[in-house]
Amino acid sequence: MVEPCVGVFGATSSVGKGLLSLLVQRGQPIVAFTRQPIDAGMQSICPSVTWRQLKDEAFGKKWATVSDKITSWFYLAPIWTLPTYFDFFAAHGARRIIALSSTSVFTKGNSSDEGEQLIAQRLAEGEAYFRAWAERNHVTWVILRPTLIYGQGRDKNITEIARFIRRFKFFPLFGCARGLRQPVHRDDVAMACFSAFFTSSVANRAYNINGGETLTYREMIERIFTALNQPPILITIPRWFFRLAVNIMRRLPRYRHWTVAMAERMNRDLVFDASEATRDFRYLPRPFQLMKEDLPE
Repeated sequence: MVEPCVGVFGATSSVGKGLLSLLVQRGQPIVAFTRQPIDAGMQSICPSVTWRQLKDEAFGKKWATVSDKITSWFYLAPIWTLPTYFDFFAAHGARRIIALSSTSVFTKGNSSDEGEQLIAQRLAEGEAYFRAWAERNHVTWVILRPTLIYGQGRDKNITEIARFIRRFKFFPLFGCARGLRQPVHRDDVAMACFSAFFTSSVANRAYNINGGETLTYREMIERIFTALNQPPILITIPRWFFRLAVNIMRRLPRYRHWTVAMAERMNRDLVFDASEATRDFRYLPRPFQLMKEDLPE
């Protein structure tokens, strides 16, 4: 019996690449959608995948008359962009969609930074619109909310910290930096998507997805120094100096997303319970262990 085709949005993202690998190993026919130009490297890695490029925001409407039948989907792009493609999914006869959100929907809502507040609002609205549309159209929905994603040197969290340490040989901390963290590897997020998708009893629910180890922010930074084979040099600085430093750093393109609120969260616990995911689809993430391939080149 031939497996039905599945669609993957955000296929060239870090999680997307991990998920494609799992699906290919299973022998699953895949149609992968991406906004990035489709390079020969990705095609050679996943030769059995059918690739399609999303060219603009009107893609969903322009393809509303397609005849391809793809009833099952993974949506790995920002969840607030998902409503753009409601007509597109309906035209394909979508019956089940696994979508990624983020625990930032909970942690950034009361941020001192307006940009972060907006992210939390967009995540919450994206989730709400998705659930409402799915329920109206009898589409099974699942939302997965990862914590701090790292892996393969492509994330904007651990990777950016590692780049800072390599460049400046130290890392600044605000206060004691004892806030708890649960970094989750991108391969564990991909496996969560895969496992939830192929567990038929997982339906119409949202799950928090954490890493397999809880450690303080300070300990997390020390682990990054160790992975880089550098002695940990942690400098505690006052809030006013942190604000000044961030304002200067944001002039550089690589650090334009840094905020004072990021420093303030160093002393806040950002932990979530993933026991429901473990119970329902055997989610068992790894502890926080940085491998060579998880560091930037």
